[in-house]
Amino acid sequence: MAYMSQEGYDKLIAELQRLESVERPKASAAIAEARDKGDLSENSEYDAAKEAQAHLESKITQLKLTIAEAKIVDTSRLSTEAVQIMSKVEMTNIVNDQKMTYTIVSETEANLREGKISIKTPIAQGLLNKKVGDVVEIKIPRGTIKLRIDKISIEV
Repeated sequence: MAYMSQEGYDKLIAELQRLESVERPKASAAIAEARDKGDLSENSEYDAAKEAQAHLESKITQLKLTIAEAKIVDTSRLSTEAVQIMSKVEMTNIVNDQKMTYTIVSETEANLREGKISIKTPIAQGLLNKKVGDVVEIKIPRGTIKLRIDKISIEV
C-alpha cells in the first residue's frame, strides 16, 4: 500500500491516461510502420518498436498497480506533534548550521527539486515519529548527519 496526497494520486491518473491514449497508439503505429518495411527476421526497427511497446506496457501495468494500492492521506486528520508521511519538516544541520526543509511523501511523489523526499530515504526514516526539538543522528551514504527538528507542519 502506498500512502500519497490527492495531488500525487491525480498526477498518477493523468500519467496513466497519457500513456494509454497517446503513447500506446504511437507504439502501435511504430510497429505497423516497421512491419510494412518487409522481412521481419532482419528488421531491427521492428524489434526496437516491439521492445519499446513491451516497456510501455510494463510501465502501464506498474502504474495501474500503484494506483490500485494507493491510499490517499486525509491531510486534515494529520497531526504536527511528530513527523509522519506528508509532514513538512524544517530542520537545522547541527554541524554546519545549515537550514533545510523537506516534505516526506510517497516514493511516487518524491521530487528533490520541490523539496519532497521519499518516505523510504534514510533521512525520512530517521525523522519519522520525532518531535520538534529532537536531535537525530542519521546515517547517509556520506556518513552521519545530526539534525535538529525546528518545525513540523502539514502542507495542504
